[in-house]
Amino acid sequence: MISVVVIDDEQKARETIINILALSNTNLNVVGEADDINSAYDLINKKHPDLVLLDINLPDGTGFDLIKMFSRINFKVVFITAHEEYAIKAFKFTALDYILKPITAGDLLQAVEKANESINKEENELKINTFLSNLEKIKKIVLKTSESIHIVRIKNIIRCEADVNYTTFYLDNDEKLLVSKTLKEYAELLDSSGFFRTHQSHLVNQDHILRYDKTEGGHLVMDNESIVPVASRKKDELFKLFERM
Repeated sequence: MISVVVIDDEQKARETIINILALSNTNLNVVGEADDINSAYDLINKKHPDLVLLDINLPDGTGFDLIKMFSRINFKVVFITAHEEYAIKAFKFTALDYILKPITAGDLLQAVEKANESINKEENELKINTFLSNLEKIKKIVLKTSESIHIVRIKNIIRCEADVNYTTFYLDNDEKLLVSKTLKEYAELLDSSGFFRTHQSHLVNQDHILRYDKTEGGHLVMDNESIVPVASRKKDELFKLFERM
């Protein structure tokens, strides 16, 4: 019997996965579920599953952050994502499996079957580490303004700010680019690249955070001296992020 842990911040998604596995007549046993990184880390250490079905976007970080917390990876992983524009490019470098939301029985069972095709733990760990390495190689993003198409290195983006249905990118050379896509789209796209949404209208690159000031309700100061507000509901998540840095 193969033990499985399901990690997704959406209860409906977890229920869908568990129901599909229960009806599949496969040799699988769901031994636990979690909805964030901290509870998932504790669950995996407690249950020692053979297979982890892991959502990429979690409320306190990403599935990649969770994987990096383990000094040794003794389980197989199938990643789950709602957005293929960015993350799937990394998957294509390796033989790791992934599922695109909305989750279907066919996609889930096919991915689970592939994940368990005679892959021993040593091979699996190598694949995951290769994947994480390849993830770092995706370093650029295409930004289309009204006048030009810009190829921008992600590390050069200091922050992004919403402007109704547009997003302004602030780069480390003091350049500003206005792009006709919403901040929500870029928050999802850049989530696994070290960006944090501090506010409904603000997204920051963690590598460019200079400090957090507690005055005036609390705000971040970026290394270009720009000030970014932090919503009250985001403060706990931000402080957890600082602890992991």
